[in-house]
Amino acid sequence: MTEETAQAKAEEALDEAALNEEASRELAELVAAESVAAETEDSGDDSVVYAVQSSAERLGVVEALIFVSEEPLSAKTIAAVLREDRGVIEEAIGELVKEFNGRNAGLQLREVAGGWQFATRAEYHEHVRAFLKSRPSAKLSIASLETLAVIAYKQPVTVPEILEIRGVQSPSSIKTLLDKKLIVAKGRKETVGRPMMYGTSKEFLLQFGMKDLTELPSVEDFQDLSGG
Repeated sequence: MTEETAQAKAEEALDEAALNEEASRELAELVAAESVAAETEDSGDDSVVYAVQSSAERLGVVEALIFVSEEPLSAKTIAAVLREDRGVIEEAIGELVKEFNGRNAGLQLREVAGGWQFATRAEYHEHVRAFLKSRPSAKLSIASLETLAVIAYKQPVTVPEILEIRGVQSPSSIKTLLDKKLIVAKGRKETVGRPMMYGTSKEFLLQFGMKDLTELPSVEDFQDLSGG
């Protein structure tokens, strides 16, 4: 197999994974919409149960849905649930953003990983962090946090490259991060041994409350999470 063929196969595998993930999101939204439609038919009077009566009520419903959702909620999904035009929902979200982000309250509405989610304000992070440190929780080890930082800033990166940067072996830390779904495999590097490359995942963005990788925190923030 030539190097060009191997590279093409690797790219094809990555493209397939990306397409599968995109299809999975679309199917989830369709399932949610179908579920709402089925419940509406069972109710016998959907205009009473599901119809939004005013713009104020719409704002309240959108706020409630984003609040109860375990993951960032997209305008498309909300529109499917309420059976309203996506543009109307996006306008409602915009109003909520102005309301929550325009006052010095503890919460703000942020766009994270393709959806919307409530989050604490940056200026209160130290207080929140102090509170969370006072509670028992499953934290990553220093080694895992260092490995995660290397992967986040150097991705896609291989195990030998992580070893070169950290100076110590990291397979157990990488496995821990993979098990926690904070990182994902990014294919194999076309070099000697064809080592697996790793990068951060959508779950990584969710856990750190980032819209994308341009909002990566400093290395000190990773260290703070360890309690050190």
